[in-house]
Amino acid sequence: MKILFLVYHGFSEASGISKKIHYQVKGLRENGYEVHLCYYDFAPNGHRCRFVDGDVIKDYGKGALAGFVQRIDYDCIYRYCNDNGIQFVYARCFQNANPFLIRLFKRLRKLGVKSVTEIPTYPYDQEFVGFPYFSGRFWLRFDKIFRNALYKQMNGIVTYSDEKEIFGQRTIRISNGVDFDSIPLHHYTPSADGSIHLVGVAEVHYWHGYDRLIAGLGEYFKKTTNPRQVFFHIVGGVAQNEMHGSIHAPGFAELIAQYDIQKYVVFHGQLFGEELNSVFNQCCFAIGSLARHRSGITVIKTLKNREYATRGIPFIYSEQDSDFDNQPYILKAIPDDSPIDIMQILDFIDDNQIDPNSIRQSVERLSWKVQMKRVLDEL
Repeated sequence: MKILFLVYHGFSEASGISKKIHYQVKGLRENGYEVHLCYYDFAPNGHRCRFVDGDVIKDYGKGALAGFVQRIDYDCIYRYCNDNGIQFVYARCFQNANPFLIRLFKRLRKLGVKSVTEIPTYPYDQEFVGFPYFSGRFWLRFDKIFRNALYKQMNGIVTYSDEKEIFGQRTIRISNGVDFDSIPLHHYTPSADGSIHLVGVAEVHYWHGYDRLIAGLGEYFKKTTNPRQVFFHIVGGVAQNEMHGSIHAPGFAELIAQYDIQKYVVFHGQLFGEELNSVFNQCCFAIGSLARHRSGITVIKTLKNREYATRGIPFIYSEQDSDFDNQPYILKAIPDDSPIDIMQILDFIDDNQIDPNSIRQSVERLSWKVQMKRVLDEL
């Protein structure tokens, strides 16, 4: 089978989403399919272009007009599918439903091409609350108007939720996967001074709820006699509205100053390879999402949980995730905005010495090869 994996944006070395997409393509290929990756990005000459496997299939030119045209001109995708015998299109939702995209998938359907769209988080409307109008909410209004009609043209919606139907279309329910070749096993080296190190890796948004962990540290040091030294390492980009507060959550900087815990919260920025591994190996416990409830989500199978488990490090999160909820290396946080109980984390660490390889083995079924095969089997 010939598959076109369709993405409506470009890629970044620092982006977990970019890495995930490439791992999904790899997973499909490991199942024996011929897969071609279609995406939109800037060419070296500054032109906005649509690519397939690095080759330009449409050059939109430069400037704002070119940026607008790429949102409505999908004929090049249809021609590529028709000319190259594509039998299945796997698209990734970009909240960009519009009449022109509907026309594309309607034409593909008539051509005999099956298609699905993956919706990474559902529901997603709440995630745009507080965003500037033209950077998100304007296009979301279009998406709301046309998304039911768009998904009517497809054969299913891929979701990491438990929903059986989304936007009037039946769902194919899978888990976020992992690429075992790219994630090394955790090798924890305890600190000589007995300090405890926690790590959270994300391009930080309000739904990660790291403010809850920072506030928890503040309360711990404020109320505990002879506290242990506990450090929180944040790896990844942190926007200014996370540092200084937004309509969703208090700012990290204000909380750190309020509790005077500057030395205990360490911002590393984006790290890769051995630098990232070095931080992980210094830490014995990881921080997942602690505030998915802020975006209206209670059930989700996040990529980060699976990456932590593949490394073999225990972790905490607050959403419902059936792949992990009953695992012995998991600590569940209450899904509200209260400070995280640091003593609970310390007690968990002291009472649960779990072999990293055992944790890793528990998620072997979550490889991208297995998860992507489930999509094709459903069709």
